[in-house]
Amino acid sequence: MRFPLSLTMSMATYMLRKKWSGIQRFPLVLMLEPLHACNLQCSGCGRIREYADTLGQRLSIEECLRAVKECDAPIVSLCGGEPLLYGEIVPLTEKILQQGKHIYLCTNGILLEEKLGGFVQLAKKNRRTKSRLYWNIHLDGTAEIHDAITEKPGTFAKALEGIRAAKRAGFYVYTNTTLYKTSMAADLVALAEQLHAVNIDGMMIAPGYGYDALQKETGRKDDFFLNREETHQLFKEVRQVMRRFRLTATPLYLDFLCGERQFPCAAWANPTRNVCGWKSPCYLITDKHYDTFDNFMEQTDWAKTGLGNDPRCQDCLMHCGYEPAAVLFGNRWRDLLRLALWQMS
Repeated sequence: MRFPLSLTMSMATYMLRKKWSGIQRFPLVLMLEPLHACNLQCSGCGRIREYADTLGQRLSIEECLRAVKECDAPIVSLCGGEPLLYGEIVPLTEKILQQGKHIYLCTNGILLEEKLGGFVQLAKKNRRTKSRLYWNIHLDGTAEIHDAITEKPGTFAKALEGIRAAKRAGFYVYTNTTLYKTSMAADLVALAEQLHAVNIDGMMIAPGYGYDALQKETGRKDDFFLNREETHQLFKEVRQVMRRFRLTATPLYLDFLCGERQFPCAAWANPTRNVCGWKSPCYLITDKHYDTFDNFMEQTDWAKTGLGNDPRCQDCLMHCGYEPAAVLFGNRWRDLLRLALWQMS
């Protein structure tokens, strides 16, 4: 199966319950950022630039758990920043798992091997840990390309060692690759072959987004991030050459990336909670931070988000807004059958 059965069943029952209750907008994945500090300064990252004034701040475990309860999404993505820099990452993970959630722990992998022991001990205490905790390591290409984007030599090799260690320990391990103007389909295939050799469980791929914060500081946008047409062209090639590898991007989302389907943005399905509050309107764009999840959902003007509604969204095809949209709005029987067959493959 593409994803563990427990994750699939939790998400399916949750979505059915929400739809039967008549709720129009509901979260699928909570993007929880307990900190924005990072041990890298990647070329395509807007977090360390947008939140430069709050890099020293942390959410407490209690604040994190309150966010998990407020949002009540079945999946929590622990991200940042670099979450393995969060001093209480293991107890935080344990307490979120105790709430019955599934966790994607998103990391650049540099500290993975070093910090893994704490999670191994956690798995010994709770046998459900390994079926509900999934490592998600960010790799933007093979060693040369990835190290250039992270602007630090050796980061690819360090992350790969972390992946090997996590797989030896029996964890699910996925990777996340962002594609830019410098990305090439051939390099993505070479990366996939390397990762297949160490038995990763899947690869997520998505186009980058031209953060306002990044553009203001570096002036890099047109020479680094893909525009919409360039994304369509690149992903048509990527879809062809990556068929033999286990991608976690749904076939509907890949159709969207190739320009063959259109979906509205569902930014509300992946809400972000960070040290400043609930980030509105989305994971990528910041107009305001709200103090509660309900205020975020009720007071954000969702009609003004997405392509055609906000000029900042013109070239955004990111998974955080459109992957859930593909699942929520691709509801024809043919789409449902495609998703079911894809999950079983």
